[in-house]
Amino acid sequence: MTNRRKSKSNKGISNLTNTILSILKKERNQTFNYKQIAAKLGVNDASSRNQIIKKLRELQGKQEIEEVEHGKFKAIVNTEYHTGRLDLAAKGNGYIICEDFDDDVFIASNNINKALHGDEVEFYAYKRRNRGKIEGEITNVIKRAKSEYVGVIQIHNKKNFAFVVPDSNKMQTDIFVPINKINKAEDGDKVLVKLEDWPEKADSPHGKIVQVLGKPGDHNTEIHAILAEYGLPMEFPHEVEDYANKLDTSITTEEIVKRRDMRNDLTFTIDPKDAKDFDDALSFKVLDNGLYEIGIHIADVSHYLQEGTVLDDEAYERATSVYLVDRVVPMLPEVLSNKACSLRPHEEKLTFSAVFQMNDTCEIKNEWFGRTVTYSDARYAYEEAQAVIESKTNTIPAEVSLTGETYQTDQKIADAILKMDELAKIMRGKRMSSGAISFDKVEVKFDLDEQANPVGVFFKTSKDANKLIEEFMLLANRKVSEFIGKKDPKKTFVYRVHDEPDDSKLATLQNVVSRFGYKLNFKDRKSVSATLNNLLKEVNGKKEQNLVDTLTIRTMSKAEYTTRNIGHYGLAFDYYSHFTSPIRRYPDVMAHRLLQQYLDGGKSANEEVYEDKCNHSSNMEGLATRAERDSIKYMQIKFMQDHNDDEFVGVISGVTDWGIYVEIITNKCEGMVSVRDMKDDHYAFDADQYAMVGRSNGMVYQLGDEVVVKVKNTDLVKKHLDFNLIGKPEA
Repeated sequence: MTNRRKSKSNKGISNLTNTILSILKKERNQTFNYKQIAAKLGVNDASSRNQIIKKLRELQGKQEIEEVEHGKFKAIVNTEYHTGRLDLAAKGNGYIICEDFDDDVFIASNNINKALHGDEVEFYAYKRRNRGKIEGEITNVIKRAKSEYVGVIQIHNKKNFAFVVPDSNKMQTDIFVPINKINKAEDGDKVLVKLEDWPEKADSPHGKIVQVLGKPGDHNTEIHAILAEYGLPMEFPHEVEDYANKLDTSITTEEIVKRRDMRNDLTFTIDPKDAKDFDDALSFKVLDNGLYEIGIHIADVSHYLQEGTVLDDEAYERATSVYLVDRVVPMLPEVLSNKACSLRPHEEKLTFSAVFQMNDTCEIKNEWFGRTVTYSDARYAYEEAQAVIESKTNTIPAEVSLTGETYQTDQKIADAILKMDELAKIMRGKRMSSGAISFDKVEVKFDLDEQANPVGVFFKTSKDANKLIEEFMLLANRKVSEFIGKKDPKKTFVYRVHDEPDDSKLATLQNVVSRFGYKLNFKDRKSVSATLNNLLKEVNGKKEQNLVDTLTIRTMSKAEYTTRNIGHYGLAFDYYSHFTSPIRRYPDVMAHRLLQQYLDGGKSANEEVYEDKCNHSSNMEGLATRAERDSIKYMQIKFMQDHNDDEFVGVISGVTDWGIYVEIITNKCEGMVSVRDMKDDHYAFDADQYAMVGRSNGMVYQLGDEVVVKVKNTDLVKKHLDFNLIGKPEA
């Protein structure tokens, strides 16, 4: 009798109502009986089954579920479901970005339901009574953002299983790996793990090791880890290299006669000192009628990159070259990128050209597009061309010359550079007056020793020689785009578009820069670009420049590739495409193919097919950009390892409730001072002031303030730099 009482007093299944509803709503097109629900819950005793049967009848009575056939139930869905992309925060909660809502939808950690950062998810939304804000619960993962993660493997002592702890702070769970799937990894190795399954009752997803990257902290391991984290390749598959190496890259008489022969036109390249691929060249000629004929000649990659080949498939998948601090991961194998398609001096090359005839005020009087054959007379570094522009002579001093010796360059080329510099400045002036925004953001560069260790940091700025090349590349990109888009808007083409900035982001920018005493005017579209240009000009050379430049760029919409033209806000162009860098960007290859197809009188290409290709190219560009930023961050931390005893003056670049971020003025390295380490007082975060405020001493550390810091910790594996705060610099 006593035993029977004990049996009846079994604990009730906790949260049974929500659990049953969650199961039925997640798979709302299926029916479940009580046995199937019990199996999902992992219970099989009589008491638990009775609780489930009773709860099913109760929910049926409340009309939350319906009995479709005897004993089989289905959720009654009154909720409207939405789809969006999950953005996980470091503390385990998340937000869903969804077009159906003005604001991001908050998702508490207990409502994430096995979704991971970046996943496309289905969810339902509700309004919290006490907060009045929209929150949601994820009901289904539609598409995983990624299936492979980089992390460190921890093999269990008994050696029968392992866990991988992901590097990313956006990955909230470790990954279980059976011992037979560790792929010879050793405890503590940095690895690439592939998700295979996430069983219903498991706390962690299950995976297998697909690659052992090496020991954490080792230089090559960490660089390979950056690439692996974003799914970017480290080398070309053997069959792709083999195919490329067997290509006939000779220039035949038969091919030359199909093209406009411009080998006798004065032609040269201007590129960075360390460039290995030269995908654009300029030609210059003064015509009898006084006009200037300027050719923008681009490597004819599409001649070698034939659709349907393994080479083209690989180039499309990569979509872009990736420029890490110590290496380039090219889109094309070296036989093409550095040889056949590189417009090297004193070599004939197959090119695709945009040729313009213009007057002294840069009015285009004639334009021509098509395939050409060219011959580069000379190669210049930006520094050499800059020396010509500054001295207005043909003398290249030793300190900037590629040879390391002073030399006299060809007078005709020097004259061409000087005239084209004049024209470029006129074109730039016209762009600015049309509302273009002048982003000349400082680039951080490193001096590396033979082991790729950073021994120095320097800043790369854009000078007249860089701007000369930029303006003529912009001209070609714009005019090719106009040639198709204006002439026949119905024809499918690949555009590079840039939408207008978001009003809320502009308001945030205004709020921040007002702390530095800058005023902005956002009355209309033209005043927005004018006031942003003025801000960028005013801040130039000041301690807060990098911060303001970065914040201003963040207010901008993201440029992307699409077949649907909306113009390019930042450049103030109604039509714009990418045409000038097919060695390193696949969209340029697509633009070349489409342009030739239309020059040949071909019909319009399939818009849907090309829109998919544009989306892929935009996504890959985003991954490459993030990898490039990570490699810079890695090198900055590596550089700071050797400066543990030094004090640095920095600018507060961010303030949060967990600490302040400081960017060192002399090298742009950014690290964090934890609020826990600010021990001279109890500091509280003031969101309105973008500041940390001391409760006792009233000391304020505000966004943009100069502070003195010292390195506390450098973590190459997590790419994290911690500072100790010394205080404010003496006046």
